Amino acid sequence: MAAAAGRLLAATAARSGRAGWSGPRGASAVSLVPSRSATVTRSGAILPKPVKTPFGLLRVFSVVIPFLYVGTQISKNFAALLEEHDIFVPEDDDDDD
Repeated sequence: MAAAAGRLLAATAARSGRAGWSGPRGASAVSLVPSRSATVTRSGAILPKPVKTPFGLLRVFSVVIPFLYVGTQISKNFAALLEEHDIFVPEDDDDDD
């Protein structure tokens, strides 16, 4: 599924003409995946730093927390299904030592 999404993204970028790095200043076209392989120009000058996209804690938590919740719900339901069909039933060991 990820490979199909990657191919779709690449095809969309190729059709719109926005694939690749648009230059050190990032002119008007916004590239989908900005990347550059060169760090110096032909004359030997160092290229400026690329534009850094801030990825704050709010964005991290807005992605991590919902997916953790969905993952725990799936795990809980699957464990209940296994126990219901007697595929995996945890033993009740009394540790009264």
